[in-house]
Amino acid sequence: MTLLDYPGKVAATLFTAGCNLRCPFCHNASLVTRINLADQLDKEDILAYLKKRSGILDGVCITGGEPLLSDGVFDLIKRIRDLGYLIKLDTNGTFPERLKRAVMGRLVDTVAMDIKNSKERYAETVGIKDFDISPIEESVAFLKSGAVDFEFRTTVCPELHTEADMESIGRWLEGSPRYYLQCFKDSGDLIGGPAEGFTEPSQQFMETLQKIAAKYIENVELRGI
Repeated sequence: MTLLDYPGKVAATLFTAGCNLRCPFCHNASLVTRINLADQLDKEDILAYLKKRSGILDGVCITGGEPLLSDGVFDLIKRIRDLGYLIKLDTNGTFPERLKRAVMGRLVDTVAMDIKNSKERYAETVGIKDFDISPIEESVAFLKSGAVDFEFRTTVCPELHTEADMESIGRWLEGSPRYYLQCFKDSGDLIGGPAEGFTEPSQQFMETLQKIAAKYIENVELRGI
């Protein structure tokens, strides 16, 4: 149960395994590169759990990994929705057609999309050489069209994000309703491992980036401070 993953709602969080990105600072390596199938939950068990908590929980946050990596997520969302739950989808935005399918099919109530960095540094930040950013741009444009309630968010790592990067991100996301800056936290389960030397940002650095983003986006909030 969470009060944080679905703002304003009492929710359950469901983690899907697997991701098509390899962000070196990702703190969920066990969901991306070291998937243990023995930990997999049966779909019927998930639904039974949620059915018992109907009326107690408001919604379900579906996160990852990357939930849209598999078409199978759509059936699961439909069945959870049939139980009367609100659905929040977390995504990295690399599957714009599947995102549109979820939104236009009225399968989700709100979407949180990760913005990994400025366009110029996306490939470096997601750990994929020659990364094609066009699907990301398509997903951003779709969400900004207002088809669904949404937020953008960036996990800030001082070794990867600069004030210049935030200026670029701000211009890109200009006009968006909400943008969250989240502090990188070393979970001990990083994809890049300890050798990368990533550090947690200071409050002062986070506030500096917040001020930059606020020049372009009305509501910019900090998380993890």
